Amino acid sequence: MIYDVQNETMPRDELEQLQLKRLQYLVEKVYYNVPFYRQKFSESGIKPEHIKTLDDVKYLPFTEKQDLRNNYPFGLFAVPKENVVRVHASSGTTGKATVVGYTQRDVNNWAKLMARSFVAAGVTRSDIIHNAYGYGLFTGGLGAHYGAEILGATIVPISGGGTKRQVMLMRDFGPTVLCCTPSYSLYLYETAIASGIDVRDLKLKIGIFGAEPWTDEMRNEIQNKLNLRALNIYGLSEIMGPGVAMECITAQEDMHIWEDHFLVEIIDPATGENLPLGEVGELVITTLTKEAQPLIRYRTRDITRINPIPCKCGRTHYRIERIKGRSDDMLIIRGVNVFPSQIESILLETEGLAPHYQLIVDREGAMDTLEVQVEVDEKLFSDEIKHLQRLEKKIQANIKEFLGVTVKISLVEPRTIERTAGKAKRVIDRRPK
Repeated sequence: MIYDVQNETMPRDELEQLQLKRLQYLVEKVYYNVPFYRQKFSESGIKPEHIKTLDDVKYLPFTEKQDLRNNYPFGLFAVPKENVVRVHASSGTTGKATVVGYTQRDVNNWAKLMARSFVAAGVTRSDIIHNAYGYGLFTGGLGAHYGAEILGATIVPISGGGTKRQVMLMRDFGPTVLCCTPSYSLYLYETAIASGIDVRDLKLKIGIFGAEPWTDEMRNEIQNKLNLRALNIYGLSEIMGPGVAMECITAQEDMHIWEDHFLVEIIDPATGENLPLGEVGELVITTLTKEAQPLIRYRTRDITRINPIPCKCGRTHYRIERIKGRSDDMLIIRGVNVFPSQIESILLETEGLAPHYQLIVDREGAMDTLEVQVEVDEKLFSDEIKHLQRLEKKIQANIKEFLGVTVKISLVEPRTIERTAGKAKRVIDRRPK
């Protein structure tokens, strides 16, 4: 089933013509309405009339998260403030939040794209959606909420936290769809078991998980434990929120990026140069229809690749692979590049380990070190010390073989690594600043 057949199955040549038309309008709009972009264009020697093809996007300047902070709070708005009907913002870990504004049309488009994403995941208006994404300034909760309402499904706006209450309501209300971070879905599972609730008795059939990188191994873990189909959704607050891209239930592989609203590129994160279609690099997004705060060539820092192979679901929009990690989250341990997701894959393929781990980065002398703390399951933890020591050595050897780096493995008791309703904190960096 497809929500918006006309746009989701548009022939590629028509889709690219639409993208070019919208890109040209966008460039002209920000040039005349956003002083930040007018200055950036002038520094690059670019004027709106120079954009004649989609390929010309590579001549436009990048926008980075720091640009949003530097123009805090409303310096990147392209419309008068009285036309802005909603504002979202990030947590602002460096002291200033990244603020995003929406016109009414932006909110409507967002709702339609979330509805489009839900339908791609196999959700219908007869479903009940348990929405455990956070409500408030974070975009996740309200993004999913409006999409569910426009689709006509029943939404349970539970938000994050109160995990024991959540599993009780999942038992009582009978939701068929679960929306949350992948790590929180496993926390819900643990809490249900501890509360005496048999997860197999729940009516869940679809899980829509995002907001943090996760691996296929974790997908398998979630599907086996929660007895549902686990699908990947992608979005980021600066661009819109959730619903920028979505896996379809037909293929359950890679995420359709809604190209009638977003123009995507893949660049080399080190040089900024565009990479050929199909190569792995950093995802760059231009918002083609955003009114209040459009962004030109926003560097997401997310590492992925574009998959141009037509999908069997019939949608013509290209897909992006599961996010492998972030270019700014990549760890360099004694000259070896390591992504947390690579460690996760190895851990979840190891029998006896729970899907909860943290990476502790530290420094001894001039050398960076990496410790992997991972929980063992209840049965294994009661085993003899020698067996646990053999398991530690096995994991250490597997990481050395596949990633080429020696790490310290620490097996820890069940439920000792912090659980959270939001994004799991995978990396703790203790190196001196």
